[in-house]
Amino acid sequence: MAYISQKIVALTGASSGIGEATARQLAAAGMKIVAGARRTDRLQKLVEDIRAAGGEAEFQALDVTRREEVEAFIAFAEARFGRVDVLVNNAGLMPLSPLAALKTDEWDRMIDVNIRGVLNGVAAALPRFLAQGGGHVVNIASVGAHQVWPTTAVYSATKYAVWAITEGLRQEHPGIRATIISPGVVESELADTITDPTTAAAIQQARVVALKADVIARAIRYAIEQPADVGVNEIIVRPMGGAF
Repeated sequence: MAYISQKIVALTGASSGIGEATARQLAAAGMKIVAGARRTDRLQKLVEDIRAAGGEAEFQALDVTRREEVEAFIAFAEARFGRVDVLVNNAGLMPLSPLAALKTDEWDRMIDVNIRGVLNGVAAALPRFLAQGGGHVVNIASVGAHQVWPTTAVYSATKYAVWAITEGLRQEHPGIRATIISPGVVESELADTITDPTTAAAIQQARVVALKADVIARAIRYAIEQPADVGVNEIIVRPMGGAF
């Protein structure tokens, strides 16, 4: 447990939902948190709460689509705590729509955040993990990485990519742990980005049985807390009775 409590975790998309819940969960386990997101007012409140509960946390503004900002974020975590042990690539978007709606701007944004954001994180963390002889990348995918439904084509494509990137990292670097967490429907702000009215209504119906964000946070904690010689490659978490 001493080894676990010393872990330094850099976490993207930490201002709400799964990211916020994960920051709180890992801090409660004794890990040191560096939280990144664009909404710094929320990050500040999160860090204040963690510190008030006796934990250690810092935050920095972060747009994961900007490689230089991700590099600066990881460098900040390293400078503050001496190293980075875990990167949780959690930032993501889910503006679902039928392909025929031609919401190409939303497609581009999903590609930028969901794929390039993950790659930017890997690019910043991997050299450091190799230099220090170990590390752990946790990428948040989705059940959409395993199945496609009408309106999820582009979103699922981005999450398939996250799955492939994570599996490639695992195979190329046996000394670095790589974990894919694939949530089903979760209470979060992801659905708020859906601009297609029919799709938005359908998602609200599906979210009747949505998981709490803390459920996914506990799955992330489980993967991180395993002994150093154990790799938890993938966890899929769905609500009982849900379609997604």
